[in-house]
Amino acid sequence: MTITSRNQPSLSPLMTEQQEKLHWSFWLGVTFFVLVIVTIISFSWFLNNKMSSEESMPVTSIVIGGEMPFTNRQDIENAIEDVNLGNFFNVDVNHVQQKVAELPWVYSVSVRKKWPNELKIYVVDQTPIALWNGDFLINQYGKAFQADTTRLQSALPAFFGPEGSEDLALSNFVNLSKLLKFSELSIDELLLTERHSWQLTLKNGITLNLGRENKIERVQRFMNVYPQIMKTKEENQQVDYVDLRYDTGLAVGWKTAENKQRA
Repeated sequence: MTITSRNQPSLSPLMTEQQEKLHWSFWLGVTFFVLVIVTIISFSWFLNNKMSSEESMPVTSIVIGGEMPFTNRQDIENAIEDVNLGNFFNVDVNHVQQKVAELPWVYSVSVRKKWPNELKIYVVDQTPIALWNGDFLINQYGKAFQADTTRLQSALPAFFGPEGSEDLALSNFVNLSKLLKFSELSIDELLLTERHSWQLTLKNGITLNLGRENKIERVQRFMNVYPQIMKTKEENQQVDYVDLRYDTGLAVGWKTAENKQRA
């Protein structure tokens, strides 16, 4: 029997060299990738520790803006004087916002940080529409708040009414004021009694008793006869009140000129 032997093909020197290059390239790539990851992690750790240290990156600039006819910068600085601003990253903007929002004249506030050392505070003050029951004010949304009225820049009308009727008082004030404006009249005081009866005192000193129903119609009735009322008064007379709590007609009360100023 003849046995034929076949020799296994041997790898050429060129093939071996290519495989070796691929092997080393792979491991060099892996090593480089690991070095990059380690470098990034190390740098991040170093940067975080550096910036989180108490003496690092303090807030050195506070920028205050907004619509603030009543709140001033000193009020805001006093409100946040206990807030730790020694580290930019550790400053809690929500805490700063809460402190500023507690100021009596502030309606809304937003706070944000600006790299690298700035704190920006934007404040919008309340818009007072009227005094409420002598001790409070009412804003444009019919919400009562308490603040220093000495900061008011002009006189406000006075509202009086049961607790919880602020929004009702404001809405009626707005509607009735629009109507009275056609006769160049304006409201100085508005009273809503416990029985929900309405009374207006105009800036010219005339009191309008409107009752509980048909307020718009009764004010319109007054405006229709107001010119005639003014023509009939005597020289030393002033209109004290006009009672409109009738289905038709009205009653007029008079006072002497020297008593026309209201307390």
